[in-house]
Amino acid sequence: MLRYAEHRYVHLYTSCNRDFAAVMTSLPPRRRVDPDRRRRIIDATIAVIEAEGVAGTTHRRIAAVADVPLGSLTYHFTGLDELIRLAFEQVAEASSDGVLARLEQATTREEAITATVDVIAGNLWSTPQTLLLSYELYAYAARHPEIAAIMRGWMARSRAALERHFDPLTARAIDALIEGIGIHDSVDTDPLTPEQVAAVIRRVAG
Repeated sequence: MLRYAEHRYVHLYTSCNRDFAAVMTSLPPRRRVDPDRRRRIIDATIAVIEAEGVAGTTHRRIAAVADVPLGSLTYHFTGLDELIRLAFEQVAEASSDGVLARLEQATTREEAITATVDVIAGNLWSTPQTLLLSYELYAYAARHPEIAAIMRGWMARSRAALERHFDPLTARAIDALIEGIGIHDSVDTDPLTPEQVAAVIRRVAG
């Protein structure tokens, strides 16, 4: 009797294990843990905008660059407009951080002029990627007024740093020069030298 009971339980245990294994293999694969997926998708959006422009930015291209399923984009974001906005916000923050760090090192007006020259002549803002993405940002903002808020935030941060040493109007003019000279020098065959940039800043600063 005992031998029969043991045999029965072994048979039942084996059957349960077999049934459990069958159920487990029939379940869909467990989702891979990927905590950086959202950030990676935004980074991929920036790369696609840089390569294809906003007009050529699509869900499929972003998903391919980010190496994620297409459905991940709609899971993490409401749509392409949100992705583009977040991408431009990230670009604006990253590109302004280096500029602000240099400007905030200045403790006197003279040091502020030197820092501004370093920003312009040293291409701290006008890197090839930043310039290209800035063109896309300005063009996109012209057709999407809500995106202009990103640009206003960008300008407000740099002007605040400049206003530590210059009056608001002068700070606004110098801020415009940082972008303007950087854009012009990126296509000019005879870009301004650091000495020439310093002369221009001094004339504006008075």
